[in-house]
Amino acid sequence: MKKSLLQLIPAVLGILLSACHDAAPAVTKPTVPSAVHVTVGKVQNVEWDQTVSVVGTLYPKDEATLAAEVEGAVEKTFVEFGERIQNNQELAIIDNDSYQAQMEEKKGNLARAEANLANAKQNLTRSMRLADTGAVSDSDLDTAKSMVAQFEAEVAAAKGTLSVATLNLGRAHVKAPFDGAIASRIVGRGDFVKIGSPLFTVVNDRILKFIFQVPERYGSKVKKELDVSFSVDNYPGETFKGKVYLISPVVSTATRSFNVGALVANADLRLKASTFARGSITLQRGVSTPVVPLDAVVNYAGLSKVFVVENGLAHSRTVKVGRIQQGKQEVLDGLKEGETVVLTGQGKLVEGAQVSVPAAADTDNKS
Repeated sequence: MKKSLLQLIPAVLGILLSACHDAAPAVTKPTVPSAVHVTVGKVQNVEWDQTVSVVGTLYPKDEATLAAEVEGAVEKTFVEFGERIQNNQELAIIDNDSYQAQMEEKKGNLARAEANLANAKQNLTRSMRLADTGAVSDSDLDTAKSMVAQFEAEVAAAKGTLSVATLNLGRAHVKAPFDGAIASRIVGRGDFVKIGSPLFTVVNDRILKFIFQVPERYGSKVKKELDVSFSVDNYPGETFKGKVYLISPVVSTATRSFNVGALVANADLRLKASTFARGSITLQRGVSTPVVPLDAVVNYAGLSKVFVVENGLAHSRTVKVGRIQQGKQEVLDGLKEGETVVLTGQGKLVEGAQVSVPAAADTDNKS
């Protein structure tokens, strides 16, 4: 039995080999890639204002730390922080009685000097009459003249000290240097202050300064009276406006930017000084700007790209983008007006992929 099975093996192998020789070889057809269906739009030039985004801080137009101009105890304070003040309004009094007394003393000294001068002049007049008759010697006449000169000097000195005393009395009454508000009250009644001691911090917050930095490449375009718009966090969705009035002549070597200041009216006092703000400065009105529909731009690995359609093929192109307005993306570099860009289907595209655009597709930019 074993011998018969061994005899069958060659026969079976022969049959299998014959079947392999008789089978027709398989034919592999090349795979033709199908076109990717996409929608497209056009690169257009539109009239947009040329602006630069900025961030900065709102400062009061005027700010001052009022310091004591005389020495003494604070007798009264009339305001607290947050209160509105007017120019020349009295804010505090420092040792008024002492400086009032000093002024009265200087007035008395002046009156005495003036009386002595008047008496000396009368003596001189009498001496001059008697000198004509020889009743008064030349030395007595010279003495009378010198007394007049002495008392004239005393009157001048007394007037000077009275002026100082009057000035000090005025300085004892601390007054507001401008319209505004009290940002902080540093002293209170009973505090002893020396000349130069800080008393109040006052600000003019009816007009604010929006200070921000602009890159140095825009240095030749920033000019006074340019429009600035900005927003602040405590008024979301609301825009405030100002105009450039300060331009720094120096570029910071650390940031390669320069400071710009815009005046902002704040008559309703809604804005607070030292608030952070973000906005833009308008450098030029109605500048021709290339834009594409927002859907055309895709971001990959930190780069902004679009697919441009040329002769039915999609080509990836890196672009530099700018502002977004009304569904349009500003393209600063990488595209030209009239070029066709892909709006949908980018996820299926690779470089050089064949694309299919619907026959009735509108290739104009879609808003």
